[in-house]
Amino acid sequence: MENMIQGRAYVLGNDVDTDQIIPAEHLVYNMDDPKERRLYGIYALSGVPEDEAGLPSGKVPFVPKNSESAPYKIVIAGKNFGCGSSREHAPAALHIAGVHVVIANSYARIFYRNAVDGGFLIPYESQDNLSAEIRTGDQVTIRPDINILKNDSTGKSYALKPLGEVADIVRTGGLFLFAKQNNLMPK
Repeated sequence: MENMIQGRAYVLGNDVDTDQIIPAEHLVYNMDDPKERRLYGIYALSGVPEDEAGLPSGKVPFVPKNSESAPYKIVIAGKNFGCGSSREHAPAALHIAGVHVVIANSYARIFYRNAVDGGFLIPYESQDNLSAEIRTGDQVTIRPDINILKNDSTGKSYALKPLGEVADIVRTGGLFLFAKQNNLMPK
């Protein structure tokens, strides 16, 4: 895990489900085929409902047209992020799109586990409703060593809940690598 993560934020609301993160029609791509794998990133968050202006609830498309990745490293959301089905493709799609961190008030348990177990991204929780404080496009800095997010666009800082034992798994790159490096599985 990096000492400092900087990037633009993409802000969503509550109850973002796995069908919004990666719609079911895009689950046909082979994750082992590099050409098909990149499609998961292209279609990440393509199922987020549009507002009255025809834009996703983040107010701008997550992955711009004719691009293979998002200009956002950090996704900020409300409560119950990743609810819905148990597909591990959801955190993988965000990772493939270029996301390093998701910060939400709470997660669906299976999304959180898939994010950590696969080493796809860092799933921070915040007690503050950051989706009301931060805007899509704001430049933010996360300091994992002290569990702080700073909105560089406004100068305000927010405490993040410590990752606890999950930090070691995320830092290693996922549960499988963690178990292997710590001699928790047969060779």
